[in-house]
Amino acid sequence: MKCFVEMSHKQEEIPSCDGIILPLEGYAVESICMYTLEEIKEIQKSFSGEVFVKVNRNFFNEDLDGLKFVLTELDALKVDGVFFYDLAVLQIKRNLHLSLPLIWNQTHMVNNVRTCDYYHEKDVSYALLGKEITLDEIKEIITKSKMSCMVEVVSRPSVAFSKRKLISNYYSDLGEKGEKELIVKEKVSGDIYDVKEDEYGTCFYLNTVMNGTSIIQDLYEVGCPAIIMREYGVDDFYELVEDTMDYIKNGCKDSSYISKYKKLGDSTNFFFKKTIYKVK
Repeated sequence: MKCFVEMSHKQEEIPSCDGIILPLEGYAVESICMYTLEEIKEIQKSFSGEVFVKVNRNFFNEDLDGLKFVLTELDALKVDGVFFYDLAVLQIKRNLHLSLPLIWNQTHMVNNVRTCDYYHEKDVSYALLGKEITLDEIKEIITKSKMSCMVEVVSRPSVAFSKRKLISNYYSDLGEKGEKELIVKEKVSGDIYDVKEDEYGTCFYLNTVMNGTSIIQDLYEVGCPAIIMREYGVDDFYELVEDTMDYIKNGCKDSSYISKYKKLGDSTNFFFKKTIYKVK
């Protein structure tokens, strides 16, 4: 099992890990730190691990020429994979006969064996499983699907995204000029969210770290190909990544790892909590 990371700020030193995820400026959303094509090329030269690029925006007709260009560039760079949301990415890959490995990243929709197998048949290499399913459901997909699956285990997870400029619209209705960030509290659950707006829309991040360190052993035992850790909101991130790499290398048998990272908090998101819909 490999450990891939996404950083929230640019540093000369990259954590010691199996691979890094680089959101492409102008083509990615739900990420704190963006990279240009030139920056990705430079990182490729110095980083010995795998390099993945996020291209997970919704695209419009006027975006397609630019999208074709960047996918062709990434194909020439032989990056190890491209995270995608919009099916235009898959179609362009097929039309241009590109060899880019793709990671299906349609958030809440990546949640069952059959759909994963469908995209596998369409030449998609990986799936980033949704954050709303339980550990048992994750393990079932990993063991029964033909798709190679990735699981986000530590992050301040993005829980919703809108193409609308929700913060700008909010302040506009008030006749005020505000910032591009807000902290909001959901009335029913009491959960706190960071809301961030950019030119492509508005993203909601849970203002609590999702601590999935306790499930890494379960994922290892069922042969999960890769886990993902995202830096945003996580303290001592480089140390966490280094310890996780050692934990995996030693077969996930060191119980002190679990004890140490209880400090990340007790929020395990939906790993042990089913989503149940009731009709009133």
